[in-house]
Amino acid sequence: MSLGTRRTRLNIFIERDHARRLDDIAAHRGVSKSSVIAAALSAYLAPDVAEQRELALTKRLDRLSRQFERLERDQGILIETVALFVRHYLTLALPVPEHQQEAVRAQGRARYAQFIEQLARHVQRGRSLVREVQEESVVAGPVPDDSAGPVPESREEGA
Repeated sequence: MSLGTRRTRLNIFIERDHARRLDDIAAHRGVSKSSVIAAALSAYLAPDVAEQRELALTKRLDRLSRQFERLERDQGILIETVALFVRHYLTLALPVPEHQQEAVRAQGRARYAQFIEQLARHVQRGRSLVREVQEESVVAGPVPDDSAGPVPESREEGA
């Protein structure tokens, strides 16, 4: 018995299979059966480990829930944005005469290329247009409901 450690002697009964496994583990690790049992008891009786594990898991689940809620919100904003854009476009888009269609397609390709370049710059900077719009809307206050639909604007030639 070591001088600094007080130990109590226990006589216990365990199943034969457990006794064999205890012998095997002690021999494999090169330690006494008492030290194997002491380590197992320490692990079993230490509620801190289980509580810490549960706390860490709870924190992670909470963080994942918040991330999922942000994704849901952003997806809702994106869907609403696309729907409003389509409604706006369909309300204002004029049919293009046959003889101007090629010029309009060329202009559309140029605008699309410009859009992709702007998108790439925006993504590279790590900025979020959704968050910028949200921040602007908080500063600007509530927006009036446009359920009546947008008022068609006059279109200039070549625009």
